[in-house]
Amino acid sequence: MSIRKVDLNLFRVFEAVMVHRSIIGASRELHLTPSAVSHALTRLRTVLSDRLFVAADGVMTPTARAMELAPHIRAGLERIDGALVRKHFDPTATSRVFRLAASDYGSLTVIPHLAARLARSAPKVDLRVFPFNRPDTVRQLDDGRIDLAFSWFSELPERMRRHTLWRDRETVIVRKGHPLTEGPLTRERLLSYPHIVVELTGSNDAANHGYLDDRGVSRRVWIERFLMELREDGETTAGRAAVSVPHFATVIPTVIHSDMVATLPQSLVHAASQRGDVVALSLPYDPLTVNVEAIWHERSEQDPALKWLISETIAAMPPS
Repeated sequence: MSIRKVDLNLFRVFEAVMVHRSIIGASRELHLTPSAVSHALTRLRTVLSDRLFVAADGVMTPTARAMELAPHIRAGLERIDGALVRKHFDPTATSRVFRLAASDYGSLTVIPHLAARLARSAPKVDLRVFPFNRPDTVRQLDDGRIDLAFSWFSELPERMRRHTLWRDRETVIVRKGHPLTEGPLTRERLLSYPHIVVELTGSNDAANHGYLDDRGVSRRVWIERFLMELREDGETTAGRAAVSVPHFATVIPTVIHSDMVATLPQSLVHAASQRGDVVALSLPYDPLTVNVEAIWHERSEQDPALKWLISETIAAMPPS
């Protein structure tokens, strides 16, 4: 098949459907009617002799051929865009849409500051934040479904680029008036109360000291290191993870209304601690620290718009 036989606008439709997994979502991004998107997709299916997407339960699931084509189509469209507009990028005038991936942790700590800054520096820029609570970030970046992701990572494939936004540290909290706020704090006392833990996979899979490996990326999925280490080093007294949740936002409200103990990144604790809703305990061990990072694909290295967004993200972060 020759590229001369294909309307390049059809690839724009393909990319939008790949990102949103929805005819409606693609139509909104492209400012087309859903019927126009469906018609364009039908034309591309005919040209490529493949269904490309299969509708099931309200989601357009890509075929194997579509998954194979996706990164190449995305890269090709980026090169065309770069050739046309790269030299004329102006953040005050651009109407570009950036696709970001963040857990509720990233959404709470990064997005508010970034959105506030962009409202001043680039009022026409739109952000689309997609949730991820499984370690598929590399796949999303490879497929071009997202431009930038925020989280903490250990190992990343060489094709990924990274920048540390700040260093966060674990903080153990209890409600105001909790018995642990009085008297000496020991491991035994900490373990005598039930814990609420965050597992970002939504499962019990917390392999490799709280990191989960997937396609060359090692991502921390459990920050409750205290309980895991006690189990691993052979101590007879074990803590109890009474509640396991996939979202950080659930933790503080649960702690406030119970005797549970929780471990959270310090950045999520500060406001509640300042209000007096929770108390941060002085730990009987050295707290874990993690690098909170922005990561992106190497093919975007020469994209001035993404480079600008990364610099804006860095500048938007409050002092540690």
